[in-house]
Amino acid sequence: METETSSINIASMKRIMLKLSGEVLVGNQKYGLDPEKLISIASDISKVYHNNKQICIVVGGGNIFRGVSGASQGIDRVTADGMGMLATVINALALQNAIEKNNVPTRVLSAIPMQTICETFIKRRAIRHLEKKRVIIFAAGTGNPYFSTDTAATLRAAEMNCDIIFKGTSVDGVYDSDPKLNSNTKKYKNITYKKVLSDNLKVMDSSAISMARDNHIPMLVFSILEKNAFLNATLAQGSYTLISEEK
Repeated sequence: METETSSINIASMKRIMLKLSGEVLVGNQKYGLDPEKLISIASDISKVYHNNKQICIVVGGGNIFRGVSGASQGIDRVTADGMGMLATVINALALQNAIEKNNVPTRVLSAIPMQTICETFIKRRAIRHLEKKRVIIFAAGTGNPYFSTDTAATLRAAEMNCDIIFKGTSVDGVYDSDPKLNSNTKKYKNITYKKVLSDNLKVMDSSAISMARDNHIPMLVFSILEKNAFLNATLAQGSYTLISEEK
C-alpha cells in the first residue's frame, strides 16, 4: 500500500472541481434521475459553497445514456457520443435547479452551443462566474466524441486553475481490485498517478489521470452517496483516496 500521510493541505484549497458520475444520480431508481438523490447532493454542494469555496462541476450522463454502450449496440460511435453529451446536459440542468433551490447562484456552460437553455462555454466567462461566486456546471463533456467526462473534468479543472479534483462516485476510494467482486481487496489512502496508470486501476480514464499529472492537480476519490460526503471530503475528513505526485 502507498504511504498513509500527505503534505497536501486539502482543506485550504479554494477553487475546486467536483466530478460526479451520472450513476450516482440514479439513487433508488433503475435509471434516470432520483429527485431525493438530487436534493441530497445539491444540499451537500451548497454547504461546501458556503464554506467559501469556488466550485466547478462536471457531471456524467451514464444514468441516461452512455456513448460506449450505445456504440456496442450498433450506433455509430460519434453519434452515440453525441447522445451521451446531451445526456450530461439533462443532468447538469437538473443539478442546477436543485442547487438553486438552496439559494446558491449556479450557471450551466455547455461545450455544445444551445443558447436557449444554457450558456456556451467560454473560458473567460467561466472564470468571471467563479469570481462572482457562482457555481459552474460544465456540460456536454469536451464537445468532442471519443473523450469521456472524466477527461472533460480534468481539462476544465486545468483551464480554470482548480487546486484539486474531487471524484464523487459510489465507492469510497481507490482499491487494488474491485471491492464489489473481491472482499479481500485493500484500499489506498494515498497513491501516485504513476501507480494508478501502471496498475491500470479503474479510477478515471488514463487520459484524465495523465492530464492531472501533467498539470499537477491532485485528485481525491470518495463516495458521494453518504450525507455531507462532499463537505467532509473538502475538509479531509471521512473515507477517501488522494492521488498525487507524492511517492
